[in-house]
Amino acid sequence: MSDLRELYQEMILDHCKRPRNFHNLPDANRAADGFNRLCGDKLRVFVKLDDGIIKDIAFEGDGCCISKASSSMMTEALKGKTLDEAHKLFQQFHEVLTGPPDETPDAPELGKLAVFAGVREFPVRVKCATLAWHTLEAALKDEQKPVTTE
Repeated sequence: MSDLRELYQEMILDHCKRPRNFHNLPDANRAADGFNRLCGDKLRVFVKLDDGIIKDIAFEGDGCCISKASSSMMTEALKGKTLDEAHKLFQQFHEVLTGPPDETPDAPELGKLAVFAGVREFPVRVKCATLAWHTLEAALKDEQKPVTTE
């Protein structure tokens, strides 16, 4: 299990140091801002939505390693997904992070995102990992009010 935990930590560090889709998306037709007061994470999620499909997605901002890695992996996971698929993935991701720390989550549909299951052991970090997802939900609903983790 220790080797698996190390692999997960390496994947999170890789996405933290070299975030994917970390740029402005000038042709986005949806965007939202998110802020985690506890950790200081600030981000903006951009979505190019076309016929109910996420054609492109990106983010910008500053945050801790968990926040940045979660944002990066979220953008990779959601490109090409429908709105329903995106909402479902968010729900599964959220359930894995907020479930009891002593249970092993069973969510094979999360794929690489399952690396964040270990975050459930650190409740204060759950807000870091879910900030991008809550911000995405606001962007998809075209909400203009910034998302906070409070």
